[in-house]
Amino acid sequence: MTASAGVFDKGLERNAANFVPLSPLSFLKRTASVHPGLPSVVHEGRRFTWGETYARCRRLASALVRSGIGKNDVVAAMLPNIPAMYEAHFGVPMAGAVLNTLNTRLDPEAIAFMLDHGGARVLLVDPEFASTVAKALPLMQGPKPYVIDVDDAAFEGGGRVGAVEYEAFLTTGDPEFVWEGPSDEWDAIALNYTSGTTGNPKGVVYHHRGAYLNATSNVLAAGIPPHPVYLWTLPMFHCNGWCFPWTIAALAGVNICLRRVEATKIFSLIAMEGVTHMCGAPIVYNMLINAPDAPDARAGRPVIGLIAGAAPPMAVIAGAEKIGIDIHHVYGLTEVYGPASVCARQPEWAGKSIDERARLNRRQGVPYHLQEAVTVMDPDTMQEVPADGETMGEIMFRGNIVMKGYLKNPKATAEAFAGGWYHTGDLAVRDPDGYVMIKDRSKDIIISGGENISSVEVEDVLFKHPAVLLAAVVAKPDPKWGEVPCAFIELKDGASATEREIIDYCKQHLAGFKTPKAVVFGEIPKTSTGKLQKFILRQRVGSAGAITA
Repeated sequence: MTASAGVFDKGLERNAANFVPLSPLSFLKRTASVHPGLPSVVHEGRRFTWGETYARCRRLASALVRSGIGKNDVVAAMLPNIPAMYEAHFGVPMAGAVLNTLNTRLDPEAIAFMLDHGGARVLLVDPEFASTVAKALPLMQGPKPYVIDVDDAAFEGGGRVGAVEYEAFLTTGDPEFVWEGPSDEWDAIALNYTSGTTGNPKGVVYHHRGAYLNATSNVLAAGIPPHPVYLWTLPMFHCNGWCFPWTIAALAGVNICLRRVEATKIFSLIAMEGVTHMCGAPIVYNMLINAPDAPDARAGRPVIGLIAGAAPPMAVIAGAEKIGIDIHHVYGLTEVYGPASVCARQPEWAGKSIDERARLNRRQGVPYHLQEAVTVMDPDTMQEVPADGETMGEIMFRGNIVMKGYLKNPKATAEAFAGGWYHTGDLAVRDPDGYVMIKDRSKDIIISGGENISSVEVEDVLFKHPAVLLAAVVAKPDPKWGEVPCAFIELKDGASATEREIIDYCKQHLAGFKTPKAVVFGEIPKTSTGKLQKFILRQRVGSAGAITA
């Protein structure tokens, strides 16, 4: 016997009592009601409570609405990690608008493109970036946004380009502003642009549902308890700070703002504010590990640090543990709200050596709790590769923590979602335990004499050399082998090494065909989030294999 068709639907319709669209804005409302007196945001001498932050966010939303901003209007922010940037993550979507956080290290041409493409109607600007914005605005093809200056007492210099200052703008808003959540959880909450290393950057659109779920997944993935003290070592402009502005609100934690990443300042804030959690790219942790004033792990309670990157070197994970930072590896891209998979730890790993723990913890792992799936597939057949640790395929995601798509770019959106999965472009294997382990970006794999060489594998060996601070490996054209590995290396302060020493060291740990055939010493170009810019290094190698400065 079967139940009558529709028996669990008829008279059981969705209504206001049993369905509310998911939105991370609800986290702030709840925390301000339950914990209004607890600290929310700290920046140098300024300290706010959750009650005050909620009122300021409502003022911002109200002031924007009174200025004519409404649903799907874009409000851009060219700001460092300061209170106004945090408030924008709530105040802008409270007004129904979409927040576009801009990479503060981009050039005026890139900023102009993003403001035009996204159709920004309002732009918040820190004085440090006023000159960039002043050059960008005349380059725009469409209407210029209304510019609001955001002064910061912690910064001296810069300039003003706006019509009004942020605090004055807030006074025009109502702290009791009655806001409503999205009418549909599929509504856009944020717009983030990819790096655009080849052609114009693509506009990645986030929805309220995905932001809500990823913010919650952060809690589960890192096991974050209530009331954490979170240090903003990750730029909030990067994937909306991996959704952590909303995560910390959900937990009634404390946001310790950090204008720029400096080792001494970070260690000071960890000690002074009792920091419990932080996030960052491998380069951030590498900087801390090699800082002359790095603390001993025995000095106090460990800080939980989330790390994301292609595959963080084992030396970084092990080194962080030695200075009191317990690394949790997460993985993702802009298109999946930042991290959407985690290297979930198994209880038996705790008894292993520090090197073995680092090897296990560096993998991309398994899906975030609220992400449907992450796996490795053959992009041609769309079949999952075997879990043998050897068969290579492309990492793909599926679930609610995947972007709506690329703004005004249906072709790129369709390509990204081909076969019902989001294609990352990252090459990886599945280990026997099912964990994903990245090997390279598809464009970074080195094919030498028909053999595939993972640049990540070579870099991992280089990072273990005592003189090496940073390493990046790219393909160098070769008349005999087609291409061979070329290593670019930044040395630690006071350290020295020769090309022959580096190559000989690699030969001790790698097969001969995998060892670098050329070594270049000097500063490695990086993005604002600390990722090494290999496309620049490939340009330096050149089509003929000659290396240029």
